[in-house]
Amino acid sequence: MEGMRSTTIVAVKRNGKTAIAGDGQVTVGEKFIVKNNAVKVRRIYGGKVVIGFAGSASDAFSLSQKFEELLQKFSGNLMRSAVELAIGFRDDKYVRRLDALMLVADKDNLLYVSGNGDVFEPEYGVAAIGSGEFYALAASRALIENTDLSAKEIALKALKITSDICVFTNGHVTVEEV
Repeated sequence: MEGMRSTTIVAVKRNGKTAIAGDGQVTVGEKFIVKNNAVKVRRIYGGKVVIGFAGSASDAFSLSQKFEELLQKFSGNLMRSAVELAIGFRDDKYVRRLDALMLVADKDNLLYVSGNGDVFEPEYGVAAIGSGEFYALAASRALIENTDLSAKEIALKALKITSDICVFTNGHVTVEEV
């Protein structure tokens, strides 16, 4: 995915809290940063659900909008909404696949959702998507296994580490916790 070099999103679930953090960099191609302070993490469904998205901007907005509509339809049931979204892609209900990924969380669940109809619950309570996903995933796994930091603190530190390594990730971080 070309747009995947535009951001890094990391999610950490620990001690009954889930934090999703994302950087603010928007990159076109491999050489041009068009924005440093984009917000790609936000609360939806009355603040009860947090999403972070990466990929093509228009596809990410479309994916999050479809997901938000399903949350409304299924009274905020995160798992059911994600599964129904996946079924819609698998059954060709939606016209095309979307070049986007999301991490979504409520007070009980953390899920990876793709614009191709993939949904899964990540292992170890951590997940990452985007350009720096492997750096952020490694950093958050190390921090969760070797510190007593909170979910929010781990997400912030993992993105800081990632921004020091990945040229497509910056230090302008938005973090939300449920």
